Amino acid sequence: MSHEGLRMEDAGKDALQKGRGPMPTIALVDDDRNILTSVSMALEAEGYHVQTYTDGAAALAGLSANPPDVAVFDIKMPRMDGMELLRRLRQKSDLPVIFLTSKDDEIDELFGLKMGADDYITKPFSQRLLVERVKAVLRRVAPKVEGAPAEGAEKIVLERGKLVLDPERHSCTWDGKPVILTVTEFLILQALAQRPGYVKSRDSLMDAAYDDQVYVDDRTIDSHIKRLRKKFKEVDDDFDAIETLYGVGYRYREN
Repeated sequence: MSHEGLRMEDAGKDALQKGRGPMPTIALVDDDRNILTSVSMALEAEGYHVQTYTDGAAALAGLSANPPDVAVFDIKMPRMDGMELLRRLRQKSDLPVIFLTSKDDEIDELFGLKMGADDYITKPFSQRLLVERVKAVLRRVAPKVEGAPAEGAEKIVLERGKLVLDPERHSCTWDGKPVILTVTEFLILQALAQRPGYVKSRDSLMDAAYDDQVYVDDRTIDSHIKRLRKKFKEVDDDFDAIETLYGVGYRYREN
């Protein structure tokens, strides 16, 4: 076994011994084999299991057969690009996805967020940055058990009028109808619904949905809000529970 393989095995054993269960699996989808190799090594050094795919078509089949905990998609790929891969994936899964976008390509970033990506990183990027983003998304998916007493309240099912949020099951329903949300969308909605009528600034929503080591701008929160509204309007044309207060932020209005 290679030194890298031994490190992965040791990391997995340490995780199990500490009661944290097996380490998460990260899927990488990029047609650049150099990126796949270097990022895989960086993630494996942290103890993660890694799946790699060189195009979107192969990834779609692989992700369905062996779902990972987080996926990282390059946008520009042959056969099936990252946008199309995410679109098809979102038809049946809310798997957390981080996009790799071209430098200064704001259109890619906005489209990706509107389609349900949880985060994005602009190329060229450092391996350390990508690892930290993956860790941040994983923390949102599965909060650390060390804070269980403090987090207990967050796991209580939240009911606000027609809205029902179950953090433990990551489920959301509106008037009894399921609404599929990404991790980021769920956390933003939860932050708003916890205190109906109170205004949440974009900064406070960023704090609720993102790790403090991850920088996001106002457009990111606005894009998530737009997608939330769209998803709820698909099950209820009259949905208007998320209000915009221009120049201030957003608030949840219980009907």
